[in-house]
Amino acid sequence: MKTRFLNNLIMFMLVSSTGGLLFVFNRNIAFLILVSTVISSLFFLQHKIKNTTFYSSLLVLFVLFSILAINFTLATNLQSLTKYLFLGLTIFTTVLVLFYYNNQESKTVFINSLYFILKLVLFHALFSFIAYFFVIDNLFLITSEYHETLTFNYLFHYSLKGGVAVIHLFGFDFPRNAGMFWEAGILQGYLNLLFFLEISIFKRNRKLLALIILAILTTYSTTGLLFLILQIVYFSYKSLKSNIKIILLIIPLYLIFNINLNEKIYGERQSSFQKRLFDLTQPFFIAIANPLTGIGLDSDKFQEKREDFYINSDLNSSLSKIGIKQKIETSSKGSTNSVMYILAGMGFPIAFLLIYMFTKQQIIRNDRLMWFILTFGFVMSEPLLLRPFFFIFIVSGFNQLFYKIISHKKLLS
Repeated sequence: MKTRFLNNLIMFMLVSSTGGLLFVFNRNIAFLILVSTVISSLFFLQHKIKNTTFYSSLLVLFVLFSILAINFTLATNLQSLTKYLFLGLTIFTTVLVLFYYNNQESKTVFINSLYFILKLVLFHALFSFIAYFFVIDNLFLITSEYHETLTFNYLFHYSLKGGVAVIHLFGFDFPRNAGMFWEAGILQGYLNLLFFLEISIFKRNRKLLALIILAILTTYSTTGLLFLILQIVYFSYKSLKSNIKIILLIIPLYLIFNINLNEKIYGERQSSFQKRLFDLTQPFFIAIANPLTGIGLDSDKFQEKREDFYINSDLNSSLSKIGIKQKIETSSKGSTNSVMYILAGMGFPIAFLLIYMFTKQQIIRNDRLMWFILTFGFVMSEPLLLRPFFFIFIVSGFNQLFYKIISHKKLLS
C-alpha cells in the first residue's frame, strides 16, 4: 500500500511538472519536492538497487549532461548559465524518476501509476467544467511571471486570456476546460493518452471511454479532436470493427473538428493557428541557418533571435497551394512547438538523436507507433518536450541502449 501511494505521488508530480499549474506557480519548490520524494522513497522502500539499472542511468546522465555542455559552449549566441542549470536539473530529475520506476520488480509500475493519475486528471477536469457554472461569481485571480488564471479556492482553475477563455455555443458560454493545467491543449493531450491506455492496455471500459471523449470535447481543442478521431479509427480497424455505432460516433466528432478547424484557419480564432504555423516554419529556417550546433536553448536568447529573423523564401506561395497563408512575419514570443524549438536550439544532429531515442522508448510497448504519434504530435503543439514527463521517453531510449551494452558486457565476462 505504501509503495503504491509513493508510486502514484511521484507520478502525479511527474505529470504536474509538464504543464501543471502546481509547477507553473511553484516551480522551484515543486521540483525540490519531487526530487526529495524520489530520493526518500528509494531509501524508504529499501528496494535492492539493480547494478545494471544504476550504471545505465549514470551513463544516461553523463551523455545528456555532455550534450547540454557542448550546446552551451558551441551555441551561436551567448547563453544564460542559469537557464542551463535549470535544464540540467530537469535532466537529473527525469533520469532519477525513471531509475526509481525501473528499480522496482514489476515492469508495469509506471504504466499502472500513470493510468491511475490520468483518471484523476479526467475526473478533476469534469468536475472543474461543471463547477464553473456554480462558482463563476466566486473566482479570484492568481498570477506568476508567465501565467495568470482564475481559481476557485485553488481547487478549480480557468485560463485567463482577456477574461475567462470561453466558447459561445447555442447561446451559452462554456469554459475551455484546462483542468489542472495552464492551457486546454495540454489537458486534451493527457486525456488522449488516457484514452490510449484504456483502449490499448486496460479494460476498454465503455463508460470511462465515453467520459474521456466528453472531457476532450470540453477542451474544444482541434488537436485533441484530431487525435481522438485518429485513435478511434486506428483501434476500430485493428479490432476489425466498423459497426454502425463507431460510425455514428465518428461523424459528429468529425463535424465538430471540421467547424473548429475552419474557425481557427479562417475565422475569429485564427491567431492560434497562425502562431502554431509560424512556430512550425520559422525555427526550421533558423536551424537551416545554424545546422550543426543551433542557437542554444536559452529561451530569452531564442526570443531575441527570432524577433529579427525573417524567412528568406516565398513560403506563402507553397502554402497557398493548400489554401493556407502565413500572416505572421516575426515574433518576440517563445515557441509553442517544442520539437522545432529543439531543432533551432541544438541543430540537426542532436535534435535527430533525441527524436530517434524518443522513438526507441521502452515504457509503452503496446501499439508503439500510435503512442509515438500521440506524444510526438502533442509536443509539436505544446512547449513540453523538455519537461520531465515527455523527456522521460527520450531518457528511456538512451537507458535501454546502455542497459543492453552493460548487460552484454556482463554476459561476456
